[in-house]
Amino acid sequence: MKSEPFVIERTMNAPAEKVWTAITDKEQMKQWYFDLAEFKPEVGFEFTFVGGSPEKSYLHLCKITAVVPGKKLQYSWRYDGYPGNSLVTFELFPEGAATRLKLTHEGLETFPAVNKDFARSSFEAGWTYIIGKSIIEFVEKQSLSGSIK
Repeated sequence: MKSEPFVIERTMNAPAEKVWTAITDKEQMKQWYFDLAEFKPEVGFEFTFVGGSPEKSYLHLCKITAVVPGKKLQYSWRYDGYPGNSLVTFELFPEGAATRLKLTHEGLETFPAVNKDFARSSFEAGWTYIIGKSIIEFVEKQSLSGSIK
C-alpha cells in the first residue's frame, strides 16, 4: 500500500544561500532542527540523531542520497530497531530576496502503523512545526542580523 508523501512548502524572507546553510551546517541545524553529532552534505554520508515524542525517543538512522548544492538535499530516514524506510527531500527555490522551501517526506506508510509516533499525523505535526515555524524564525532572524556564522 503506497500512500501520498507528506509535502509542506513555506516561503521565508532570506536568500537561498542562507537557507541552504541552515539545512546543511550542523551548528545551525541544532538551533532549529535536531542536534546532530556530525553532518556533511555529501552523498553516502550517514548521520544519526535522537528524537520522538515526550513519552519515547527514537534513534534516527539517516543516509544522504542526493545533493545539489544550494538547491536540493535528500536523505533516507529510518528508526533503529523498527521496520520501515522513508525519504526526506529539501528543495530550495529562490524567489527574489526570499526562498521557497519544499519538504517532501515519502514512505511514511512503511513504518509500523500500530505505533502512534509513526502515524502520518505525527509526521505532519512535526514537519509543520519544523518547516512552518522553527526554520523560518531561525533564518529570518539570521537575515535581519545580517550574519550567519
